[in-house]
Amino acid sequence: MRKLYLLAVLFAATFQIASAQMPTDALMMNQRQWCTLLQYSHSSWDEYWEGTNKRSNLNLGTFVGQNVMLMTNYGITDNLNVMVGLPYVWTSSDSYLSGQSGLQDLALFVKYQPFKSESEFGTFKVQATGGFSFPVSDYVPDFLPFSIGLQTKNASLRGILNYTTALGIYATAQAGHTWRSNTKLDRDSYLFNNQQYETDEVPVPNMIDATGRLGFINPRFQAEVWLDYLTGTSGDDIRYNEMPQPTNKMQATTAGIYAKYFIWQGLAVQASAGKVLNGRNMGQSTVLSGGITYFFTMGGQR
Repeated sequence: MRKLYLLAVLFAATFQIASAQMPTDALMMNQRQWCTLLQYSHSSWDEYWEGTNKRSNLNLGTFVGQNVMLMTNYGITDNLNVMVGLPYVWTSSDSYLSGQSGLQDLALFVKYQPFKSESEFGTFKVQATGGFSFPVSDYVPDFLPFSIGLQTKNASLRGILNYTTALGIYATAQAGHTWRSNTKLDRDSYLFNNQQYETDEVPVPNMIDATGRLGFINPRFQAEVWLDYLTGTSGDDIRYNEMPQPTNKMQATTAGIYAKYFIWQGLAVQASAGKVLNGRNMGQSTVLSGGITYFFTMGGQR
C-alpha cells in the first residue's frame, strides 16, 4: 500500500512483517554472524479510503502488489549490525490497466544496541536504527496505485525497546520517523490542497510509525502478534473519483501474525499475515508473505 503511497505503505508493512533481524525488531546478529532473507509477499485490496471515506472502484477492481525481497544482515560486533535490502516489485489488477514491474529502492540500515541488562528473570534491551534508501531504477512514481514506488530519497531514525523473559515471552515497542525528498511527476503542474502549482516537483509527506509486538522465542521457534500504526506528517486527501498522488497523507493501522521455525542449523522458514484495519488515502490490504533465512558465522564458531 508502502507507504496512494499505497504501494510504498505496503512495502513498509512488508519490512515490518518479515521480522528476521529487521530494522524495526529487537533481534541482533552476533559478531561475524551473517543472516540472509529471501522473501515473497503478496498484497491485495478491492476497497480503499478516499480521504476518510471508504469506497470501492469497479473500474479498478482488485489491486494486487507482489514483491520478492532479498535482505542481508551482518554483525560487525554483538552490538552493531549492518543491513541491506532490495525488493523486486510488480503490480496488477483485474481491470484493463497495466501495472509496473522492476527493482524498487535499495535500503541500507545500521542497528546499534547501546544498552542491555540481564537478570535471572529476563533481558532488557535498548536499540536504535538509522538508515536511508534510494531508487535503483527509473520507474514512474505518478501512476498510483500501480507505481512500484515514489522515486524519493528517504532517511529514517527509530528507537526500539525490548524485554524478553527467561521463559522466552517477549514484548517489543518501536517508533520511528522517515524523512522523504520531493519527487518529480511526468506533468508540469499539479493540485495540492485545492491549489494549482506550476511545477513538476512535488513534496512527499514524511512518515511517523510505531509498532508493538508480543511473542515467544526460543532457539528453534519464534511466533508473535503485532499492531502497527503509521501516518504522514502532512499532505492532502485523494479528490473524489480521482487517482491518488504522492502528496496524499497516508494513515494505516495494521495487525498481523508472524512465525519462524529453524529446520536445520542456520536454515529457517517463516510466514506472516497482516491486515489493514483502518486507514486514510490507501487500500484496505491483506498482506501474505513467506520466506527462508540462513545464517552462519564467518570464520567458524566463536
